[in-house]
Amino acid sequence: MSRQPRDRDAEQTTIRAAIDRLLAGTPLRSSTGKLTGTELIAESGLRRDVVYGDHRDLVEEFQARVKTQHAVPAAVEKVAEQNRALKEENATLKADLATEREKTKALARIAVELSLELEQAREELASAPTVTRIRNR
Repeated sequence: MSRQPRDRDAEQTTIRAAIDRLLAGTPLRSSTGKLTGTELIAESGLRRDVVYGDHRDLVEEFQARVKTQHAVPAAVEKVAEQNRALKEENATLKADLATEREKTKALARIAVELSLELEQAREELASAPTVTRIRNR
């Protein structure tokens, strides 16, 4: 069995595409999207020895670009900010819901009391002596 010759240009293109996807925060193969060499290898789909052995310059370029981005892709930072905003909104909604539940409990108690008062009034009317009506002349 003979080995197929490797296409180094295709490997290089694959690695560059993986770098771009990771830095953009849109990984296809990486499970975490972290900006590490391990995730670059996972994202490229190539073997570690191929990436580090033959394309070390691309790994170093990737690491340099990561440093310039402060190690957080812009897309990931945007999602994190949205997450913080949603958590704040969720906390506000939970507080509002708790307030509304207390109001509902109070209204339910009032409804029960009014229902009891209505029943008592009906009983009083039923047990009251009948009033004779005087006719108009």
